[in-house]
This record gives sequence, structure tokens and C-alpha cells, in this order.
Amino acid sequence: MVNIVRIDTDEADFENRLGNLLEWEAREDATVEITAKTAIERVRAEGDSALIALTAEYDRFEVSSMERLTVSPGQCREAYERLVNSDRKALGEAAARIKSFHEAEIDESFETEDEHGNFLGYRVTAIQHVGVYVPGGQAAYPSSVLMTVIPARIAGVREITVAVPAPMGECNRHVLAAMHVAEVDRIYTIGGAQAIAALAYGTETVKSVDKIVGPGGAFVAAAKRLVFGPVGIDAIAGPTEILIVADGSVSARWTALDLCAQAEHDRTAQAILICPYGAYLEAVYREIEKLMPGLERSEIIERSFADRGAFIKCRDLEDAISLVNRFAPEHLQLAVAEPDALLPLVQHAGAIFMGGYSAEVLGDYSAGPSHVLPTFGSARYASGLSVREFQKRSSIIRCSPEGAKKIGRIAATLADTEGLTAHSAAARARVEDP
Repeated sequence: MVNIVRIDTDEADFENRLGNLLEWEAREDATVEITAKTAIERVRAEGDSALIALTAEYDRFEVSSMERLTVSPGQCREAYERLVNSDRKALGEAAARIKSFHEAEIDESFETEDEHGNFLGYRVTAIQHVGVYVPGGQAAYPSSVLMTVIPARIAGVREITVAVPAPMGECNRHVLAAMHVAEVDRIYTIGGAQAIAALAYGTETVKSVDKIVGPGGAFVAAAKRLVFGPVGIDAIAGPTEILIVADGSVSARWTALDLCAQAEHDRTAQAILICPYGAYLEAVYREIEKLMPGLERSEIIERSFADRGAFIKCRDLEDAISLVNRFAPEHLQLAVAEPDALLPLVQHAGAIFMGGYSAEVLGDYSAGPSHVLPTFGSARYASGLSVREFQKRSSIIRCSPEGAKKIGRIAATLADTEGLTAHSAAARARVEDP
């Protein structure tokens, strides 16, 4: 029997029970950050030798040099060529769709002229060197290679270094093939906090980067927090999550599959179904029980449902969307007959899937937008990975003689109010000097 929490918005203790879901966090014991910090300090002090030692400790793969932890372009090409035709075709088609979508996101430089002849604008340039972390501990994710590297390439990033753990020294051939398709520059089979440290600070072999992107587990998240500053980061990724709003119009089996698909990622993944109709909730539950015996990761799914899953019965669909905005989920699936009617009400979600045919799994692999998305409520203020994550803007200010006089008077007055007399003098010189 699958254990999933049932909640009703009309129950007296609803807010308390909802709070347990909203306030859940990966309760990392104190050793996670300590372990991450220790690994970072060791890599900074010892360089390559620390990476070799930590790989042996955590990935159970003993090597004598960084050469064994370095993947060549030839190895990636070979892995690609050895795939069956259908796998090569799927990688190519997914890559093409991701490329097509993200090409439309490119931000362009611009200038505008004000009434005083001042030209104002900004110049868009790409980050020069990006490090991408690709998870590889519990599963292999060639899709994450495509979803991170391709937007970086489109943005104009010159150098892309990928770190991917390879437990027991075996790097998944589909991941290597995806590296070939995405044209990664350098690849190292290192993982965890030590990989983040190497990308941030560099070693004898690994060149330091300007920004680190990509999801990872608790140690990777802790390490990204610790290295932020010397390098940029995209976000601190938490456990993956999906929230499905249903009105009973979509097959109960489809909804059950979508919930199980999210739950199989990890025991800490969250899968929640919200619906006004108790009969539909029961139908989905029965379908989940039917599916479980045939799912390879059923143990993980059951644990995920028991710890973080929920079926929530609400009053109506507007009530459901109010709950959506409180959760601010990574993935929101509007499994309803008229999703367009609900879309304007949604304020916070990393990615929104419209209607029964728009399964979240399609976003994971082949729709086009990156599947690297804000988690654990951060969709309230953050967005998914895009080309803009790899671009930066430099303001451009080109003043005319008349324009300098006009805005110089303003600047001088404000500088005086702040007591910054040199600032004021520099501004007034443009106003008063011949």
C-alpha cells in the first residue's frame, strides 16, 4: 500500500498540515557543510592530489594521475558513434529543439539618445569561461548536458568545462555522447564538493571558471554556497518537485505516471496533486498502486510519496491556484480542460505545463526550454536557466557637452547632499569649465 498524505482545505488543521509540506527542507546534518568546506579547503591547498584522493574516497575509483579523470573529445565522439541510431537521433533532435528555443532569448546591446544629446544604453557580452556540473551519482543525465551547455554556447561562452561524477570510474556513454553533441571543451570525471572547488579555484590541471551552473546533491549545493563570490553561481538547487492541478479531465493513469515520474528522481523529490474532486484523487491513487510493481525505482518512489508527497482536495480551481502560489513549485502541471483560464492567476512557478498532453517529462528532455529550474519556493524570485544566465551587461554613457552640463548640475547637487565634495567638483567641472 502506497503511503501518501491526504489533506482537505476544509479541514480545521489544514494550515498546520500544509505548513509541514511548505516548510519541509532537506535536513542536512551539520556534517554536510563541514564535509563540503573541508573538501574545498583541501582542493585549494593540494590541487590535483586532493581531487585524486577524494575521488578514491567518494567515487571508489583509485587513480594515480589526473589523466584518468580527464575525458578527451575522442572518447565522447566514440561514445556517440557507438550509440544505436535511435539514441543518436533523439540526442540530435533534442539538441536542435533546445538550440532553436534559446536562440530567441539572446539579449542585444542597445543605445538610446535623450533630449540633451546623451547616448545611454548597455553592451551585452558573454561570460568567458563557464563550469557546468552534471549530476551522476544516482543516475545519468545526458539531458542535463544539453540543457546547460547549449544555452551557454548560444550566449557566446568561449570555454565550457564540465565536471561529472563517475562512480567506480565508469562514465555513462550517453552522457559522453551528449558532451559530443553539445561540443564541450573540457571534461573531468570528478564530482561532489571537490568538483565545485576545482572549478572555482582551479588546480594544476583544472582551469578556474567565471561561473558555475548546474544542479547537484546536498554536498554540491553546500559547496556552491561556499564558493560564491570568487565565482558566480546560477542557484542553489534543492530536491526536484512537481505540483499537478487537476480537474478530472485528464486520464487518471496519465496523472499517476506524471507523479511517479517526478518521485523516481530521488527519495527527497516532491510530487503533489491538487484537485477539487475526491473521486479523481482516489482514481489516481488506484492507478499509482497498479503501476508500482512494474516500476524499477518503486522503492524510491514510495519513499518520496511517504515523506513529501500529498493529495490535496481543494474547494475549486481558483483555490488550487492560490495553493500553487504558496508552493511556488519548480514544475507546475495544469492538467485541466482549460489551462489558459488559470494561467493569468499563476504568479510563481519555474515551468508551467499547459493541459494533459504537456507532460512534465517532455520539458525534462525535448520541449526546448532548459530543465534547470528554481526549487524549494525560489520561483517566487528566480527563473530557470536561460541564455541570459551566461550574459552580462555593461552600461554605456556617452555625454554631449550640453548633456553633461544638464546632468552634471543634478549630479553635483546630489553629491553635495552626500558630503562627497570631490564628486561634486568633478561634476561641476563639466558644467562650469570651458
